[in-house]
Amino acid sequence: MKRVLIVGAGKGGSAVFHLLQETERMQIAAVVDINQHAKGLKLASQANIPIGSDWETWIDRKIDIVIEATGDERVLEDIIEKRPRKTVVIPGAVAYIISELLYEKNSLLDRLKYQSRSQELILDHIHDGMIVIDRDETINFINKSAAKILHKKREQFQGKHIKELVDSTRLPHVLKTQRKEVNQKLIFENGKKVISTRIPIINEVGELIGAFAVFKDITEVMKLAEENTDLNEIKTMLEAIIKSSDDAISVVDENGNGLIINPAYTRVTGLHEEDVIGLPATVDISEGESMHMKVLQTRRAVRGARMKVGPAKKEVIVNVAPIIVNGIIKGSVGVLHDVTEIQSLTKELKRARQIIRNLEARYTFDDIIGNSPEMKLALEQAKVGAKTPATVLLRGESGTGKELFAHAIHNESDRKHNKFIRVNCAAIAESLLESELFGYEDGAFTGAKRGGKKGLFEEANHGSIFLDEISELSINMQAKLLRVLQEHEIVRVGGSEPISIDVRIITATNVNLEKAIMNNTFREDLYYRLNKMPIFIPSVKERLSDLPELIHHIIHKINESYGRHVRTISEEALTELKGYTWPGNVRELENVIGRAMIYMDMNEEVIKKEYLPELRGTPKKENQTSYMVSEQKTLQHAVESFEKDYIYQIYKEKDFNKTKTAKALGISIRNLYYKMTKYNLE
Repeated sequence: MKRVLIVGAGKGGSAVFHLLQETERMQIAAVVDINQHAKGLKLASQANIPIGSDWETWIDRKIDIVIEATGDERVLEDIIEKRPRKTVVIPGAVAYIISELLYEKNSLLDRLKYQSRSQELILDHIHDGMIVIDRDETINFINKSAAKILHKKREQFQGKHIKELVDSTRLPHVLKTQRKEVNQKLIFENGKKVISTRIPIINEVGELIGAFAVFKDITEVMKLAEENTDLNEIKTMLEAIIKSSDDAISVVDENGNGLIINPAYTRVTGLHEEDVIGLPATVDISEGESMHMKVLQTRRAVRGARMKVGPAKKEVIVNVAPIIVNGIIKGSVGVLHDVTEIQSLTKELKRARQIIRNLEARYTFDDIIGNSPEMKLALEQAKVGAKTPATVLLRGESGTGKELFAHAIHNESDRKHNKFIRVNCAAIAESLLESELFGYEDGAFTGAKRGGKKGLFEEANHGSIFLDEISELSINMQAKLLRVLQEHEIVRVGGSEPISIDVRIITATNVNLEKAIMNNTFREDLYYRLNKMPIFIPSVKERLSDLPELIHHIIHKINESYGRHVRTISEEALTELKGYTWPGNVRELENVIGRAMIYMDMNEEVIKKEYLPELRGTPKKENQTSYMVSEQKTLQHAVESFEKDYIYQIYKEKDFNKTKTAKALGISIRNLYYKMTKYNLE
């Protein structure tokens, strides 16, 4: 029996619910909808079927089929992305159309059967059993097939009450309700399994004169019905469904020859049925590889593949899935999405993200990868810190994920529905930092915005503010931050009135603050205020056991960004990575895996050792140079090119530590941040 999850309990979900309730081979595991008053939820409750509001809590509970009936394409895409591989996802519109088709088909068959049985001689020679009763529930007619199925002599029951013949009959109920019951499964006392249709008989003036039941013995054909399908009927229904879809769809057979396309496919590609049907799956591709052929070879679905199709070389994103029946691949189905609109929406999304990037925390503790004892300890401490109002100090090397922890702490706290502001104290010029943090009054300085401006602390009121690189604050700014921590109020630049704030402060540093206190670069009183709840985030070399999990997470992320389909990393390559000290931590690990994947073939799925870049670079000799004189390169261009490479070389030598790099280069940390942003060295 297949377990089915219905997502969406509105009109469509309710129709699907009624259809499945009448199906013996499918069990409704649950019905979910965000609307607690949805009709389908009430129906499910009355049938003692579990209900809920979040489909994600059910997706991994041995669900065979998910029927998405919300009509929201984003919900459908999320379900397809997060479902287990063996779970089938069906749009609710598909199930609803099938139910309507089945109902109309059965209704037509009933009318044809009623007309064909108008003469008793014909009725007596049909293979289906038939029983007719009058309005007093007395048997008027039993044909030979009915007597044979029931193992009864029909003569002895003529004129008898229907209950004497079939104790479990529902014909009296049909008389009372005057409603037909179509294709109901029934098991007789002799063990025969039948499919029965019961219909009230109403004359031309609308009077009820009786009812009849027509039933078919399916005992012997039940097993055959499970193994064989009426392919022509299914194909007709599938074609109707596919052609009504707004998504461009193409279906090929096991040999990769075109079977079906829909009008949306023609609209996107410019190709018609005569250009595709019966021809190889490669016929529609202008640039790229046939995903149909790849799926037929690998038996694995492909998602998010980019290619160009049709004479106009329309750029599309393709999702293709295999069609497997009883373990045998019968073909594949592909859905094409025109990327023009997607790109437009993506640009809008990026703009929106740019606007709100400092107003929300994107990550939770579920996004933090690692099961090593060191990482578990840091996570436990962070979860405790999230539930308290205490200031949290995140400590750890550069690239260990301190900002990730800050996001998660905010999202786990009772302030998660308010703003989360991120501030890199080293990336903002000292002259601007005070006005950015505390805001300013009208006319506070030349160029000040009329009416003044709120600072980041005010923006984060009732929420959280994350101060990264806290050690880079000047002594003067440290004193002002200490006042905020002590008094819970700020004073705008150019103002005199204190403004009360309620802000959770999360700080982070990769600097040894105790040493900074000894060097008189960090205030001891501020240190004690910040260090109430220190959380030490382990470096990668301290949790090498997490390396496989981290790598697979990075592979998944890069697959989405680059449109690749890499599955894993070889044991040989993993051993090589485990032998490295990872001075740049997770940031360096992402760089290494990304570089390896870039140079892999599009069809390869495993990162091999030979694809890994050199992990231990040797410093160049002083008399060596990697720069070639070019007549086309200006002096400014040459200087910038040398500066970029030299900064990266020192950055790598200093184990990707920005503070040490700035010191070695003899520049300020803010100047280093500026140059790294300029040359895209992060």
